[in-house]
Amino acid sequence: MRVAYQGESGAYSETAVLTLFPDAQAMPCDTVHIVFSRVTSGEADFGVVPVENSQAGSVNETYELLLNSSLVKVSGEVVIRVDHALVANPGARLEGVTRAFSHWQALAQSEDFLAAHRIEPVPAHDTAGAARMVAESGRTEDAAIASVEAAANLGLVVLAERIQTVPDNFTKFAVIGTRDAGLGSADKTSLVMAVHDRPGSLLASLKPFADHGINMTKLESRPRRGAPFEYVFYLDIERASDDPDVLAALGEVRLHTSMLKVLGSYPGSKGPV
Repeated sequence: MRVAYQGESGAYSETAVLTLFPDAQAMPCDTVHIVFSRVTSGEADFGVVPVENSQAGSVNETYELLLNSSLVKVSGEVVIRVDHALVANPGARLEGVTRAFSHWQALAQSEDFLAAHRIEPVPAHDTAGAARMVAESGRTEDAAIASVEAAANLGLVVLAERIQTVPDNFTKFAVIGTRDAGLGSADKTSLVMAVHDRPGSLLASLKPFADHGINMTKLESRPRRGAPFEYVFYLDIERASDDPDVLAALGEVRLHTSMLKVLGSYPGSKGPV
C-alpha cells in the first residue's frame, strides 16, 4: 500500500502515516496539494494530511482541497502529539542562533520561544525539510524547528526540546482517498455547507442536528473562494453519515443551505498517539 504525505522522512506527517498504516510505503510530497494529486491519479492508495492543530487551528489548504475535490473523501483520522525541538549543526550554541527554519505552523506554535531568544522565524515547506536544509548548509547560526527523530536522522544536535508555547500540542491528520481505508466502523462525519443570505439561516441549518439528538463537535466559518465576504461552514458531527437520524437531519439542513457536501464519514480518533 502506498500512502502519500506532505513533508520528508522524519516529518510529523510520516509519523501519522506509520501510526495508521505500519506496513505502508510512505510517499513524501512537497505540498498538501501534491498529496491530493497523487491520490486522485492513483499513484497513491491513500494520503494523510494535517487538518488541525490544537494551538494554531485549522489547516486551511487541506479544507479548501477537500471542498473542491469531487473524488477524495476523508475515511480516517489520527491525533499525533507534536513536541518541537530546536535543532542545529554540531558546534552550534543556542545563544548563537539567529534564524530558525520550519513549517509556518511550527513557527507559530513556537513563537514565544523564538521571541525570547531573538531568533528570526523563516518559513519552509515542512519541519523535516527545514532540518535537512540546515544540515546541508553547515551553518551554525541557523537552526530548524523539527522533531528529535528528524535531528537524529540528519546528524543534527538538539539545542532545546519542547519549545512549543503550549506544552500539550497536538495535530489531527486525516486519511484521504477515493475509497474507504478500512480503518473501522464510522462514528464521525465531516461536512461543509453554505447558507442562504437571510436572517436566521445559520440557526435554521444547525437546528436539525439538535432536533435529532446529534452532537456537533466542530463549527468553523471560512471565506468562500471567489465570493468576497461570503463564507462556508465546516462541521464535524458524531455518528455516521448513513445513520437514520443523520440522514433525516441532512434532509432538513438542505432546505436552508445553498450548498451541502459530506467530506467523509469515518472512525474518529480515540485520543492522541
